[in-house]
Parts: sequence; structure tokens; C-alpha cells
Amino acid sequence: MSFPNLIDGRAIAEQIHAETALRVEALKARGIQPSLLFVRVGEDPASKVYVGMKEKTSARLGIVSDTRVLPEATTQAELLQLLEQANADGRIHGILVQAPLPKHIDERVVYSTVAPGKDVDGFHPINVGKLMLGDSSGFLPCTPAGVHELLIRSGVKIDGAEVVVLGRGNIVGKPMASILIQKSRNANATVTVCHSASRHVKEHCLRADIIVAALGSPKFVTAGMVKPGAVVVDVGVNRVSDPSAKGGSRLVGDVDFDAVQPIAGRITPNPGGVGPMTIAMLLQNTVRAAEMATR
Repeated sequence: MSFPNLIDGRAIAEQIHAETALRVEALKARGIQPSLLFVRVGEDPASKVYVGMKEKTSARLGIVSDTRVLPEATTQAELLQLLEQANADGRIHGILVQAPLPKHIDERVVYSTVAPGKDVDGFHPINVGKLMLGDSSGFLPCTPAGVHELLIRSGVKIDGAEVVVLGRGNIVGKPMASILIQKSRNANATVTVCHSASRHVKEHCLRADIIVAALGSPKFVTAGMVKPGAVVVDVGVNRVSDPSAKGGSRLVGDVDFDAVQPIAGRITPNPGGVGPMTIAMLLQNTVRAAEMATR
């Protein structure tokens, strides 16, 4: 897939990986080995794939990773005990609990248990609060931070831009809006968040200079919703039925790429847009956690 207006997430992620690898080498020169703990509960197929990708990239950058796989029947208390042990282990700099968790485990409690200084996913309430307050000492959630980097490194003007964020989830929508409205460099946008109860979504989108689609609805953003020249970022990952595909299904984004691409000024492909950036920001956060822990 090659179009002149594509924002290449894989290429930009590689830029960040190169920068992260240099920071890893600087830490190793001081006798510090950055390390990351993955915790996975159950055998969700997608979780296995995601953690495997993160492990592979960690190893390539010189970050040591360890994965603890717990049975589906693991109790919340048992999981929290493991996290408390990891919090106390000075050899571990970052902790990531892979979602989804079994229904009997409260994600909010789990994310609140990970030490804020090791919360490389950016989900602890302290890190969420720091984002809202514009305090840069916290960790940003990886996917919205990755979208922000995509925009910055692609030369997209954010200051003063009209942005529509589609979706109000805690992982992407809310933090994305918070990042873009900050009174800081590469922010200062006017942000509208649209969600399942929003009216006139099309009209909001047609006003936007930048659209970030993160609502989990296949091909929701159509050509008639995008003004010519707008920047469109597709965060969606949706599995849809496709008898012609291997396994009878395929993944599509929240944007109807074929229809929107000719209209957009810049657009992310899916896959190959936001996904690689999420891993890049996770590993950047991990190295930063190691740097902060050893100051």
C-alpha cells in the first residue's frame, strides 16, 4: 500500500526505536539493564499475539522482558500479590498487565496496584491525574501518546487545530483529548469528543482539521464525513466476517480507508499506522522508567 498522503506508522516507530536503543545503551554503560514484566491472565489468542510482538521488539532494543502467564481461574488477590512483588523488585522497571482480564478481576483495582513509577501503560490514577494537570513527570498511555507522536513527526499542525476524537474510552479517547488540549508545545488544539450519545457526528467531523477515530466501529468514518485536506488517524481494530479470508474473518479499522484516502490530506493505514506506535511508546516509557528509578 503506497499513497503520497500516508502517515507511515512503521517508519516513525523505527525512528523512536532507534532513539530508545541509544538510551538503553547509555543505561547499560552505567551497569543498568532496563527490564519489563508482562503479566497475562488466561489464554486469549489476541493477547498472546500482542505480548509476543512486544517481547520480540523489547529483545531487539536490548530491553530484558519476562512474561508471567497465569491461569484463567487466577483470583484477583493472587494477581495483586504478584504485582506487589513486582513493585518491590528493583530489577523490574516496567510492568504491563495485558488486557483483557477475566471478568471476575476488576481492571481498575489491578491498574491502581501497579506502582505509578512502573506503570508504563499510563493507567494508574496518579498518571492519569498528572496527564489532566499537564504534569509531564507521569507516563502517558501508549496508544494516544503514539498518535501524538505520529502527528508531530509527520509535520501536522496541532496548535489551534479543530480536532474531533471519536470515542470516549479510558485507553484512547479521553487521554487523547487530554493530550491535545494541553497548554503546551504541539498541543493547544480545540477538541470535540464524540461518543455513542453524540448528535450530529457527521457535522462535527466535517469541521475537523484532524479526526482521531477510536470508537471500535468498522469503517464508521466515511468519505462524506471528512473535509478535503483533513488529517485522519484510524485507531480502530475490528474483526469482521470475510468468507474469502483465512479463518473466515479479517481486521478492519474505524475508517473506510479506500473511500477516505483520496479526500484526506494525511491518513494512517490500518494496519501499519497506529499499532507499531503503541509498542514504540511502551518501550520508550520502560526506558524512561529505568532512567527515573536510577537517578
